[in-house]
Amino acid sequence: MTASSPLPARRSLLALALAAAATSVAGPAMGQPAPPSAQRETLSVGDEPGRVSTEEVTIQEGPFARQVVFFRTTEAPGTMVIHTSERFLYVVLGNNRALRYGIGVGREGFTWSGLVRISRKAEWPDWTPPPEMIQRQPYLPRFMAGGPGNPMGSRALYLGSTVYRVHGTNQPETIGHAVSSGCFRLANGDVIDLYSRVSVGTKVIIRHAASL
Repeated sequence: MTASSPLPARRSLLALALAAAATSVAGPAMGQPAPPSAQRETLSVGDEPGRVSTEEVTIQEGPFARQVVFFRTTEAPGTMVIHTSERFLYVVLGNNRALRYGIGVGREGFTWSGLVRISRKAEWPDWTPPPEMIQRQPYLPRFMAGGPGNPMGSRALYLGSTVYRVHGTNQPETIGHAVSSGCFRLANGDVIDLYSRVSVGTKVIIRHAASL
């Protein structure tokens, strides 16, 4: 009687061979997700859709906590002044005082300056990443309804006719850093406070550095 492999063993070898063949044929045609390390690297300077951060989050301590500060300016009370290099947004109060908020700003290559006005306000805004952002980060959703997991956060102030906004974030740990594609982000609790203090038509001055 000729020695041979037991029947279950032969079936196992056949199954492995078929699986290997299927992988070699179908593998290249199927899109493969980026490895976790690559996703973390991209998300570290981008947005994390779906990550939940409640509207109560505020910066409680340190220089980026909301506070009234000395602020020399000739701008009228109510004006918003953003200093991107300092990572601060100011609301002028008058008498050389301003309410200062810590913000996240555009990363290198995405900073800008100018004079605009708030053209629209929204609570829990929807998020539609622009085509150029989709090209850089193709894993992002094409549309995301407003809510606690939305990278736009709890409130948004739209800046003139630009694509930029002052908005909340579901990544409060990024406040004080250059991380965005040109928008300015505050912790959700802070942007809610700011939202209540300014109105459509408010003058907004964006500067790269403070002027003396």
